[in-house]
Amino acid sequence: MAPTFSPRSILLSALLLFSTNVLAISAVLGVDLGTEYIKASLVKPGIPLDIVLTKDSRRKEAATVAFKPSQHALQSGSYPERAYGSDAVALAARFPGDVYPNLKTLLGLPLGDSIVEEYAARHPSLQLEATKDRGTVAFKSKATEEEEAWMVEELLAMELQSIQRNAEALAGSDSVRSVVVTVPPFYTTDEKRAVELACELVGLKVLSLISDGLAVGLNYATSRTFPTVNEGGKPEYHMVFDMGAGSTKATILKFQGRTVKDTGKFNKTIQEIQVLGHGWDRTLGGDAFNYLIVDDMISKFVESPAAKKASVTAEGVRGHGRAMAKLLKEAERLRHILSANVDAAGSFEGLYEDVDFRYKVSRADFEKAAESHAERLGVVVQKALGVAELDIAQLDSIILHGGASRTPFVQKQLEDFAGGDKLRSNVNSDEAAVFGAGFRAAELSPSFRVKEIRVSEGAAYGAGMKWTNSNSKLQQQRLWTERSLLSAAPKEVTFTNREDFSVRFFQQVPSTEGFVEKETKEIKTKNLTATVASLVEKYGCSEADIQFKLQLKLATENGEVQVAKSFVECEAEAEKEGIMDGVKNLFGFGKNKDQKPLADGEESSENETTTTDASTTSSTVSAATPSSSSESAESAEAPKKRLVAIPVDYSTEKLGTPILSKADLTKGKDRLKAFETSDKARRLREETLNQLEGFTYKVRDLLDSDAFVAASTSKERAKLEKKASDASDWVYGDGADAPQKELKLRLKTLKDLVAPIQKRIDESSKRPELINALKGSLNQTNTWIQTIKDQIHEAEAYASSVSASATSSTEAASSVTEAPSQEAGDFGDLEDEQATTSTTTAVEDYGPAPPLYTLEDMKELTELYDSIMSWLEEKIAQQDKLPETADPVLLVKEITEKTKKLEKAGFKKNSSSKKSSKSKTKTKSATKTGKDGSQPTIDLNFGENGEMPSSEEIEEMIKRMAQEQNSKDETSKKHDEL
Repeated sequence: MAPTFSPRSILLSALLLFSTNVLAISAVLGVDLGTEYIKASLVKPGIPLDIVLTKDSRRKEAATVAFKPSQHALQSGSYPERAYGSDAVALAARFPGDVYPNLKTLLGLPLGDSIVEEYAARHPSLQLEATKDRGTVAFKSKATEEEEAWMVEELLAMELQSIQRNAEALAGSDSVRSVVVTVPPFYTTDEKRAVELACELVGLKVLSLISDGLAVGLNYATSRTFPTVNEGGKPEYHMVFDMGAGSTKATILKFQGRTVKDTGKFNKTIQEIQVLGHGWDRTLGGDAFNYLIVDDMISKFVESPAAKKASVTAEGVRGHGRAMAKLLKEAERLRHILSANVDAAGSFEGLYEDVDFRYKVSRADFEKAAESHAERLGVVVQKALGVAELDIAQLDSIILHGGASRTPFVQKQLEDFAGGDKLRSNVNSDEAAVFGAGFRAAELSPSFRVKEIRVSEGAAYGAGMKWTNSNSKLQQQRLWTERSLLSAAPKEVTFTNREDFSVRFFQQVPSTEGFVEKETKEIKTKNLTATVASLVEKYGCSEADIQFKLQLKLATENGEVQVAKSFVECEAEAEKEGIMDGVKNLFGFGKNKDQKPLADGEESSENETTTTDASTTSSTVSAATPSSSSESAESAEAPKKRLVAIPVDYSTEKLGTPILSKADLTKGKDRLKAFETSDKARRLREETLNQLEGFTYKVRDLLDSDAFVAASTSKERAKLEKKASDASDWVYGDGADAPQKELKLRLKTLKDLVAPIQKRIDESSKRPELINALKGSLNQTNTWIQTIKDQIHEAEAYASSVSASATSSTEAASSVTEAPSQEAGDFGDLEDEQATTSTTTAVEDYGPAPPLYTLEDMKELTELYDSIMSWLEEKIAQQDKLPETADPVLLVKEITEKTKKLEKAGFKKNSSSKKSSKSKTKTKSATKTGKDGSQPTIDLNFGENGEMPSSEEIEEMIKRMAQEQNSKDETSKKHDEL
């Protein structure tokens, strides 16, 4: 029979499942996805908002992943070792073809894009190719030649997985599955989808994407309060100037407070942030400055005498992966030095064709080379102001963010453009964005409650739709501008199409030739034709009056087009009132509009006359007045209209870069899981290898230890020394690449040789103290047993003497009778009685206290004592005969067990004696004589083992006590009356 579940059990199970899920998602992550670095912040109960540290305890991780080629052929299912962050960057000079930096710039772009081509030129050793069916960037790795090319989303997913592991280490047992990621405002729909795909590949759920500038502004607002606009305050306008390694962005933000209705009758003040406009330069950043230095280094290197002698060319250097990796790394170091110094120098040993090179650059030369780049800064700022329709004078401040914004000539250019008093460094220029993303993640998560700050992201790109209308003509309409807010109300669009059709949405992306319309999504109606026919047939609508409408909005989490509502509508005649409706209206159950109360001064259009006689009651409605009759005639001529709306089903399809099929998505996830499994197996193998290597050193120390020598034979030491020496030689030879199974076997062999000797040492050091403890317990137990036995013998002797004394007294009383005194008078008997009583009280003897145990009770403990005592004496004798190099027969474990067993038995006897004593005390107090000399009839014994009585027993006691008290009261009353 199938099990049945009550509704209550089902509800409890659902609540348990819900609470488990809430706990599972309690930790959320904010990720600042930069070109050069990735930073993350974690929010969880107990950790309000904290930076996720790398394994090297750094606050940021280089956005680089590398595959370290294996020296031997990989086995099936194995992958090369991966490195992240600074470890990966360090491998660039050795393995330039398997180190993948700055992947953010390639997301969502086709292989032929100019940005991708420039990236390939800067990293000549990387093998870029187009993904199958998608055309986006993929990398063919020399370390994984048998594998297909790695999509750029897969490589980014590996970096995110490393961040996720670090976050889970900080979060403890909690898993991290929810994330908010920062993206540049210039990211198109395809690029945003690429970020979401990378997160999906490693099991991260994207709560929202947030632009870099808005994330910085959100962090800026968390510790501030702005003027309340509905109380007369004026909003603040700030520009976030964010210059990172790959790009430059300017975001105009509007900050204000607003009083809104809270729960009940209360109001609350919230903070609001709106994005008014964006400006950007996709290729202007720290990397562009680095490349200026690299180009200068290459030109000077080629002109050096040693390079000319070796016939070195600039093209040869640029095409050499190792040389370019060295130059890029050194260029970044020099640029950072120039931010605080007037000159910087570097040197290379064997840069190219074994030619050494020394380089020196001054800040003046660097700034002169960057003049064209500096001019582009003003274009970015002016574009943002133009979209926001503001002037530079209206800005309250310019908030600097990003590492490259600290470059001296960049700040000087901004000061010349806006004035030095507007530049602010009041946020952390490295971590403001990641803290803003973490705050946004906590705000979107149901597990946290944070300061209420309502954000409105900007669209950044204009967007529209195009379709073929009912006249078979292509039609296009713009729906959103660059300044449109993602949180705005849906837009309603009306179509004249009455047959199924499709609508395509697009983004207007700027290009060198103006704007390019990149399609993002397509909506196809499923049952529009059938729905229109239904309106005509059921409601009598004219087909020309039927309209199809869509309510459209931009999703707040990623800016994609969403359909809020899809329906067709027309005006149809209102339904005529039937007989039942008339009856309902007569008795006051009509439609709501017929039940409205009369307005002031309005008279009823109907007169009711009620006639009542003795047996019946009739109600008649008088005829309508002449004016109401004319109104009814007019309404009959012009029937009422009502609006009929019916939902229309539709399907959506993502356009642009083709999305991964389910099979390809599963394949990508499986590849990453297999890579992770391979990494885990490698880590375990390396741990075992380290343990084996460390144990060989430990054996050397043991062989030199006096205690170890004393506890081992020369034969054992010789065998152990040989095994350890062989293992050490093997570890540094063939064992360096041995599998974990073989490493564990060799480690076990060494441990098995050391274990018995180490056991002898441990036993010998611990045994004396434990033996003394056991002997102490035995002595205490013996003393206690003898004391109890003496009490039993004393009680038995006293009982015998009392019995004999009672027998002799009885015999004497029967043979001797005292004659009454004749001289005492009338009161003689009374005085003699008092004297006799006094004498008897003086000689009364209670004897010794009765024993708590009998000899039978002590039998078990006595036998245990005897057995342990004999065992200990026997084992000590055997152990004393053995040499130190022999395995012990008297083990620490056995001594400990015997001691615990003896103590437990003694404690058990002692506890039972206390319970017995308490029981006797309670019984004695319950049988005391009352003041009136009567014996109580109530037994207050609380059970055999001191247990509490049941409720029924307590009620019975109370009844009996009440009856006895009533009886005493009656007796006392009668006595008083007498």
